[in-house]
Amino acid sequence: MKVTRRAAFAATALTSALVLAACGGSSDGGETTTPTSDPTTSAAPSPTETGGGELTGSILIDGSSTVGPLTEPAAELFMQANPGVQVTVAVSGTSGGFEKFCNGETDGNNASRAIKEAEIELCGENGIGYDNITVANDALTVLVNGEAPVACMTVEQLNAIWTEGSSITTWGQIPDLDVPAEFADTPLSLYGPGTDSGTFDFFTEAINGEEGLIRIDYTSIGEDDNAAVTAITGDVGAMGYVPFAFYQEAGDAVKGIGIDGGDGCIDPTAENVQNGIYTPLGRPLFVYASDKALQQDATVAFFEFYINNSDQIADIAGAVGLTDEQKAEQIAKVQALAGG
Repeated sequence: MKVTRRAAFAATALTSALVLAACGGSSDGGETTTPTSDPTTSAAPSPTETGGGELTGSILIDGSSTVGPLTEPAAELFMQANPGVQVTVAVSGTSGGFEKFCNGETDGNNASRAIKEAEIELCGENGIGYDNITVANDALTVLVNGEAPVACMTVEQLNAIWTEGSSITTWGQIPDLDVPAEFADTPLSLYGPGTDSGTFDFFTEAINGEEGLIRIDYTSIGEDDNAAVTAITGDVGAMGYVPFAFYQEAGDAVKGIGIDGGDGCIDPTAENVQNGIYTPLGRPLFVYASDKALQQDATVAFFEFYINNSDQIADIAGAVGLTDEQKAEQIAKVQALAGG
């Protein structure tokens, strides 16, 4: 799954790589060099060197459809700087990815939620050590049609709509929501991700108070968040929830409503997420990395590159970058897991 910004990325990747490679560190402090040729040509940046030679190896990452569009450009840019390394990124959902990761089939798992107890146990049974590396932030966004006369909703109103057993079928039935009389009878059509999605788990816990607790009569879009955007674009009464990147890409046909978590209405913006005031739908986005994978220089270098260049990578994918404090914390995690 790829967001539409990926088309623009293809046209600018080489130029971006020259900038990013210059500030991405290697695992032992070796310098990253860049070519002197015109960046519009097909020449790739020179590889990061570690221990006197080129980095080589392969890295396999699976998991979240929310984090995948971040890890994909990170992988492509890293491979341009380090052509001896092959980084493969797949998307099977956070839960599906954790099953592979904890069975030792992958080196990292893109995750839009924290690892669950059953997954912790599976990793333990298979001797997989790990840590969660935060690679970006997300303002999980409640979307409505651009023509819907709604700008903000409380957590209680969202709970009334989405919780298990809800019988709300029109906009006028939403408790204490002030909508024009002509809109009150408009049918409410709901769209959300499938149950393997970390976004599903996060939203249901944040809004309904329990992971997985949700009404059953909504349209599941699986791992394809663009499907929710498309449906909401074409239906004035539709609502769904998607990662911030998909809201950013959608244009004026949809709008992301503000959320009132008890302290007034807060809009889904990068600044509000980084300031910690977009609650309860602000969240970190992770790549879980295994200790075994981080015994390889190439894997350490990839994660350090990803973190150091998180602002540019997040901008490519439409997500929210890391703060300087987060970057320092994540680099320390990588080094600790690698035994350095």
